[in-house]
Amino acid sequence: MRIAAAAAHFGRSLEFDLQRVTTIVQHARDAGASLLVLPDGALGGYLPDLRQPDPAALPPALEPDDPVLLRVGAAAGAMVVCVGYCEAAEGGGRYDAAVAVSGDGVLGRHRKVHRPPGEADAYLAGDGFTAFDSPVGRLGMLVDYDKVFPESARALAVDGAEVIASLCAWPTRVGARVSRLSQDRQSRLFDLYDCARAAENQVVLASANQTGSYGGLRFVGQAKVVGPGGEVLARTWAKAGLAVAEVDVAGEVGAARRGVDHLAGRRPGAYASLVGVPR
Repeated sequence: MRIAAAAAHFGRSLEFDLQRVTTIVQHARDAGASLLVLPDGALGGYLPDLRQPDPAALPPALEPDDPVLLRVGAAAGAMVVCVGYCEAAEGGGRYDAAVAVSGDGVLGRHRKVHRPPGEADAYLAGDGFTAFDSPVGRLGMLVDYDKVFPESARALAVDGAEVIASLCAWPTRVGARVSRLSQDRQSRLFDLYDCARAAENQVVLASANQTGSYGGLRFVGQAKVVGPGGEVLARTWAKAGLAVAEVDVAGEVGAARRGVDHLAGRRPGAYASLVGVPR
């Protein structure tokens, strides 16, 4: 099947964002994609500042069954589309969240678990990683900072995910501007984590990201599709666009695991301290 990951800019206007999402969905459809991964904050944008987020400048919080999400599903039709948004929490607060939709409705959800410094003032933390079945196979989602932690993608792979969608609004290093994105530490790490998470778990990873600037943040773009050996199959670099790759997911994941199966070779008993409660 063909997998597409988008690099694009999104802001606070839900109607504008929805129009852009619909356009990208059509471009992905024209490219023959069965799965499209959009950035974090594709509906309503991301935070303008990671150091001291202004409570009055947060993205609009959508209900889990908000009509905007259903409109994305209607536009998706037979395609599976993963899209990031700000979800209203029951009892107040909000989550940085992602949802996978198609014309049949919601297929899966994820609330961002790991929050970088400063983001805890804006978002609540999710509490787990769960894969789900979809028309394109068993799928899992990560949002932004989740992919820094190997346990995140590993939990999805252990739960059967063969494709991981990574939805990001990943900026350059805050407070340290460089003339070229290739010189930026966060830009390099973004690529490193994408390839490492795919190779560690022998899965296909589709990484979407925002582009341009919003508030004090400059986003690195670099959407890509990565194979189960950690090889980049398609990428956008820093510009807006679609990274599209033809992938035999079951065949390539199976081939990667026939030689040395990383999941089968785990020794969970030796990692007991990882699941203990930190002191």
